[in-house]
Amino acid sequence: MFTGLVEAVGRITEARARSGGLRLAVDAWALKLGDVAVGDSVAVNGCCLTVVDLRGATLAFDVSAETLACTTGLDRVGDVNLETALRVGDHLGGHMMSGHVDGVGTAARFETAHDDAGSMLLEVEAPADLARFIAPKGSIAVNGVSLTLNTVVGRRFSANLIPHTLALTTLKHLAAGARVNLEVDLLARYVARLHDVQSMEGKPWT
Repeated sequence: MFTGLVEAVGRITEARARSGGLRLAVDAWALKLGDVAVGDSVAVNGCCLTVVDLRGATLAFDVSAETLACTTGLDRVGDVNLETALRVGDHLGGHMMSGHVDGVGTAARFETAHDDAGSMLLEVEAPADLARFIAPKGSIAVNGVSLTLNTVVGRRFSANLIPHTLALTTLKHLAAGARVNLEVDLLARYVARLHDVQSMEGKPWT
């Protein structure tokens, strides 16, 4: 499990084809690696990956073809948001995340916010099948960053990115048209599933 509070920005230095997927090498020099070992989980741009090799500050991950089909930004050299797995007793400052990307959205707008100096307004268009899980003042992860939603209209949602978030994540590099990994709120998904099951059984939703 993760919280969407990015701990460091790393860089994919190599994405090498391997057994239908990729072997990634990530320079995680800014991440605290004292407790990280082979077999541990790390969220890379919001996607939970397993460390398969650790040499100095370089982490290696194997990424399957299925994961590549459901995500963006893991198949090329570039900066990525990193977060180690949540441990018992850690602070829950963001929201509970599984690291299982639900879909890829597209940044529709990324511009200076009018009501908050130094902040940026991000508007994202989500895939149609995820729209039902997105609500105003709810939570969503964008490239592994926990954000609180301001507005939701149809498939589009917006969020304000404060200077702190911009400084510590890769979201500052976004532009209109950029593709981003999305993970919807776990609670929203389970509530929606419960509603669907009750509707199929003909029971009233209470």
